Amino acid sequence: MKLSELGEFGLIDLLAGVVGAPRNGDVVVGIGDDAACWRVEDGLQLATTDSLVEDVHFSLGTTSWRDLGWKSMAVNLSDIAAMGGTPRFALVSLGLPADTDVADVEGLYRGMAELTRVFNVDIVGGDVVKAPLVMITVTLTGIGREGQILTRDAAAPGQLAAVTGNLGASAAGRVVLHNRIEMDEDTSAVLREAHFKPNPRVAEGQALARCGVEAAIDISDGLVSDLGKLCKSSGVGAKISLPQVPVHPLVAESFGSDAMRFALSGGEDYELLFTASPDTIDRVREGMLCPVTVIGDITAEPGVKVLDEAGNEVEIDAGGWDHFVSGEQC
Repeated sequence: MKLSELGEFGLIDLLAGVVGAPRNGDVVVGIGDDAACWRVEDGLQLATTDSLVEDVHFSLGTTSWRDLGWKSMAVNLSDIAAMGGTPRFALVSLGLPADTDVADVEGLYRGMAELTRVFNVDIVGGDVVKAPLVMITVTLTGIGREGQILTRDAAAPGQLAAVTGNLGASAAGRVVLHNRIEMDEDTSAVLREAHFKPNPRVAEGQALARCGVEAAIDISDGLVSDLGKLCKSSGVGAKISLPQVPVHPLVAESFGSDAMRFALSGGEDYELLFTASPDTIDRVREGMLCPVTVIGDITAEPGVKVLDEAGNEVEIDAGGWDHFVSGEQC
C-alpha cells in the first residue's frame, strides 16, 4: 500500500499502533490530539509541532517571508489553544537553500517574533540545515492545569457543537490570491490577512477550559473534516445545521453560493470547535469577547451529517487537508 492510498490520518493511526500505548503513567494525552500532554512536578506540560514546506503549504510567490514567519508560529499556537493551554517556549528548525537571501530569513524570524511577543512566548533554540527548498518546523511547548485540558475524545451525545468567530475567510483569501480575483481593496486586505496572519484563539481556549468545556479541536483542515475527527475520537456523531454556520460576512457578500463551501471545508480558519452542554455554552458566551455560535448537535450515531433549513441531509464534500491524498495546499 502507498501513502497516497493510506492517507495522512491512516498513517498516524498505523504509527500510533506501532508505538503502542504510553508506558509512562505521566502521559495524559498521547498521539492523535492537537498536542501531547504529560504531568510534571508543578502541573501539566503541553507540546506540539508542525512543519511547513515550500510549494506544499506556501508559495514564496504569494506570501512574504514575514507573513510566513507569523503563520508558521500561529498554527502551533492554535494547537496549544485547542488544548486550553498557555504557550511558553518555541524551537524553530529551518531547511534552507544555500542561495536564500539573509534578509529573507531575518524577515521570517521577525514575523515569528511579532506574534510570539503577543503571547509572551520565547524562541529558545532550534536548528538550521541546507535543503533543496524552504522547510520550517516549529515545536511549541506550553502548560495546562489539571482538569482543564481540552481533548478530542470528550464529546458526548446530547451536547451542542459550537465554534468561535466566523468561518471561510482564509479559504476565500487563498482563492482570491491564486485566481487573481479583483475586489475592493478593503475586502481583499481582510481576506489576505485571514489567510496569511491568523490569530490563534489562545485566550478563548483557556476560557473554554475554565468554563467546563472538555472537548475541542482547532479548525485547520475544515469544519466538517475537523468535526469528523473530534467525533471519531469520542465515538460519537454530529448534525450540523447549515443556517447556523457562521460564514464570515465579507465572504458571504463576495462569494455567493461558494461562501458556505469555504466555511464548511475551506480550512485554515484556526477558530475553535467545541462541544458542551447548553448551560456550559451559556457560561462560555458570558466570558467570551468573540462570537460563539452553536452549529448543531452531538449524536450517538457515528458520522457527521449536514442539514439544510428544512432538516434534510445535504451532500457535502468534507474537503479537509490530507498530505498524501490532497493536491497542493498553497
